[in-house]
Amino acid sequence: MNIGIFTDTYYPQVSGVATSIKTLRNQLERQGHNVYIFTTTDPGVDKNVFERNIFRFTSIPFVSFTDRRIAIKGVHRALKIAQALKLDIIHTQTEFSLGIMGKFVARKMRIPCVHTYHTMYEDYLHYVAKGKLLKPVHVKQISRSFLQNMSGIIAPSERVLNTLLSYGVTEPITVIPTGVDLVKFRKKDHTNYRKRYGLSKDTPLLLTLSRLAYEKNIDQLIDAFVKIKEKISAAYLMICGDGPAREDLEDQVKKLHLTDSVIFTGEIDNDQVAHYYHMANIFVSTSVSESQGLTYNEALASGLKVITTHSPYTDELLDEECLGKTFSSLDEFVDDVIEYLKHPDLYQNEKVLEQKLMATSAELFGKKVVDFYKECIVNYNQDNDVQD
Repeated sequence: MNIGIFTDTYYPQVSGVATSIKTLRNQLERQGHNVYIFTTTDPGVDKNVFERNIFRFTSIPFVSFTDRRIAIKGVHRALKIAQALKLDIIHTQTEFSLGIMGKFVARKMRIPCVHTYHTMYEDYLHYVAKGKLLKPVHVKQISRSFLQNMSGIIAPSERVLNTLLSYGVTEPITVIPTGVDLVKFRKKDHTNYRKRYGLSKDTPLLLTLSRLAYEKNIDQLIDAFVKIKEKISAAYLMICGDGPAREDLEDQVKKLHLTDSVIFTGEIDNDQVAHYYHMANIFVSTSVSESQGLTYNEALASGLKVITTHSPYTDELLDEECLGKTFSSLDEFVDDVIEYLKHPDLYQNEKVLEQKLMATSAELFGKKVVDFYKECIVNYNQDNDVQD
């Protein structure tokens, strides 16, 4: 198949969406398909550097979310490129500029268009006019309008599926969690990354990795870390990522006199992420805004226990203590962290872990997406035969 992926977010941008798309592209190409990325220009990409099968369209920073971009022109150019490539299907990964462009191109070419709904926008309304302009009802209306007439929709989790159903979306939806490249995260690096941060091999290290945004509730994680330090004084917390909340989080750490025990690494290049998982003891998160929890699966693939907020999705993912635990209160979170740090050998079950990893592997992810593509193409052609 010739597959066109239309996305506002792609490398070198660092996000779960960018990682998901790169993983998908790799898996589709391994299966022998041709994948073409239609995305935005980026200050980090030299215009004179050749990028295989990537087409970038003039863009500007997105309002109130300046580390993301939105295309401002290029619809007719995109159509000409897609026609020349003889695309069989278009897969949109955004509800904004490139998503709208992808729907237009698919309609003009009379080919199916499928969409992955990545973002729970109700968690991000505060970024636009401090939450005074857009309300949850607007998210419902905009999402339902964009998804109308899609040949199929991919929800990365049951949470996303249930949200779309509550919006009244009637197009076909299937749940396909983003897969993890197990080889990448199982491959142990021989370089001692801990030395970079002055940590010994025996230092208890908690890791969290995400965009440093307010909806990630990292401030609660830092508050809880105070109590963890009271029980395990040698413990360290490493916070990987960057974002609008970083300065406030650093101020919070100073006020709590945790500067010597909390490490802010800044944004980590995707190629280096696995090394940070490998040097940690436990992966922790207090976020309530995750739609697919990609970092949880990466942490599990790296051999870490995961402790995160209770939700239907995380409860299902972490259904055995050898994988991790979910919590409903910060006191419970603190107790879980201390238990895993003090008794790591009590919670080991390689068979259960292997079964969980196989269910979230990148290879299975790619196969499920291709099967969905084929199903959507058949249904699209049947519908058009009837109309003709």
